Amino acid sequence: MSLKVIGSGFGRTGTMSTKIALEQLGLGPCHHMVEVMGNPDQPTHWAAYAAGKEVDWAEVFAGYRAQVDFPGAAVWHELSIAFPDALVLHTERPEDDWWASYSSTINKFWIHRKDLDLPPPVAAIFETMDDILVQGVFGGTDREHALRAYRRNNEKVRDTIPADRLLVFTPSDGWEPLCRFLGASVPATDFPRSNARDEFWAIFGGEPAAA
Repeated sequence: MSLKVIGSGFGRTGTMSTKIALEQLGLGPCHHMVEVMGNPDQPTHWAAYAAGKEVDWAEVFAGYRAQVDFPGAAVWHELSIAFPDALVLHTERPEDDWWASYSSTINKFWIHRKDLDLPPPVAAIFETMDDILVQGVFGGTDREHALRAYRRNNEKVRDTIPADRLLVFTPSDGWEPLCRFLGASVPATDFPRSNARDEFWAIFGGEPAAA
């Protein structure tokens, strides 16, 4: 098994809904940050990558047919080369909407994570992710750095991936463009909706009170 779909969009662009949709279309399991937290084989791969070691992407994503969200979205370009037959699915939303969601979830988590009562294995995972994401992708936790990284990523995807290999998508687009891109039948059910702010914080035991 190898990746058939590579997700290049940042977290908080509808990646959990898209993960559920891809799995419903038979492209599961789909890699996502929750897989890094739940699959015991995953943390070692990402720690090696964060340490600058060479990793085998086929081994990192063994058993997965698709990938969305971080940390995979941080290495989508490498994945597009490692899996040349995979399609690239770029989830995106208007930058002000993205920042409103990102700042109240992922970014707030980065700022307060050391004050959260995380199990040691989970805390270790996010030490690794701090290296890859906060330091590597974003270069900080302020709005200016975040939006600059977001714009840069969106532009790089469009500039790098050929149009016939790329779909720029948001879950509000619904099933039709995604299914047309993947050559899949449109399900009779509504497109999934998931990972609202309260769902995000439930994973970590609740949202910290600090602003």
